[in-house]
Amino acid sequence: MNVDDMILVSIDDHVVEPAEMFQLHLPRTYAEHVPRLITNDQGVDQWVYRGKPVGVTGLNAVVGWPKDEWDKNPARYAEMRPGVYDIHDRIRDMNVNGILASMCFPTFAGFSAGHLSQFKDEITVVMISAYNDWHVDEWCAAYPGRLIPNAILPLWDTDLAVAEITRVAAKGFRGVTMPELPHIDGLPSYHDGEYWAPVFAALSETGLVMNLHIGQGFGALKLASDAPIDNLMCLAPTVSQVAVQDLLWGPAFRAHPGLKVALSEGGIGWIPFYLDRSDRHYTNQTWLRRDFGGRLPSEVFREHVMACYVTDRTSLKLRHEIGIDNIAWECDYPHSDSIWPNAPEFVLDELNAAGADDADINKITWENACRFLNWDPFAVLPREQATVGALRAQATDVDLTIRPRKEWAELHAQRVG
Repeated sequence: MNVDDMILVSIDDHVVEPAEMFQLHLPRTYAEHVPRLITNDQGVDQWVYRGKPVGVTGLNAVVGWPKDEWDKNPARYAEMRPGVYDIHDRIRDMNVNGILASMCFPTFAGFSAGHLSQFKDEITVVMISAYNDWHVDEWCAAYPGRLIPNAILPLWDTDLAVAEITRVAAKGFRGVTMPELPHIDGLPSYHDGEYWAPVFAALSETGLVMNLHIGQGFGALKLASDAPIDNLMCLAPTVSQVAVQDLLWGPAFRAHPGLKVALSEGGIGWIPFYLDRSDRHYTNQTWLRRDFGGRLPSEVFREHVMACYVTDRTSLKLRHEIGIDNIAWECDYPHSDSIWPNAPEFVLDELNAAGADDADINKITWENACRFLNWDPFAVLPREQATVGALRAQATDVDLTIRPRKEWAELHAQRVG
């Protein structure tokens, strides 16, 4: 395949929310409770919700920085490449990277609304709905066909969650972000079929995908207190495997055959071993009397799960053993794992090295994600305008210079006046 002919849809990217995001979406009666972006005493931009701060960490927004400046320390918006938080610059950065469409996860609100949900009350329900309205009515609507709406939910009350699922589905959302391991946050685990049944049923009925992004479940990894951050970053996909175990061996997939789950940033390398292990366990430990409806666990997995990866050169050689219809690529812009601005070349090189033909390449780079999310990639842009080559032709003036954080701040000061 010629790189210019590729279609790229990223099933996982991120937005660092702009400071004014709530202005159009909240009644005045809630003005005193609105999450606010402040500059703290250390000169760092920080979101605060009802007195509790939520920082913006450096690794959330390193795109455009030299690697020797990457770290966990908080960053100011002025230091970030504008495409991190500005929708117009984001589209330009997508174009120069040849990416047709992107599904974005929240930053300050937390995956699965974890940061907002520290306060489990009516006010937070309003904030969650306002966040979703901003996400679809401003972030996604600014460039129709380019961004795939992804909602957050008030999961501490299943009636509230179902109501929001129904509401956002009607507004055109294609997925919701939920915790990998809800019991880590004090909610019932996914083995509690009674608690989660209304949520799973609503997702199945609306067709919304349940996105489990790595991060929320890190508490399950009892790492050494003196272990470096490398341990957490390298072992992160382990939590995706634990999450799948709870869903596959619990009641979720048996009771809800229409439930769809995407493992955001979970990678694919662990899947062949895990499926072999699950099938062996099921057929060997018959005394446990597990019931998969006459099918193997691996077959049920492939009916429900989309495995998402950023880079997985070796594992792509096992794409058919994993399930060629169950793999989707992700860019992860603007995080430290992201591939920008040379994603097309990088992705194609990995797939060519794995011996993938054009049919397999198309499945992994856009077809699987679009089918799973029920997203028509050419509803707005015709296919001939959606290719890597066509998108890059619109972005020849995009500045790709790698700059230190200080220089980004100087450019920001010039831009704002």
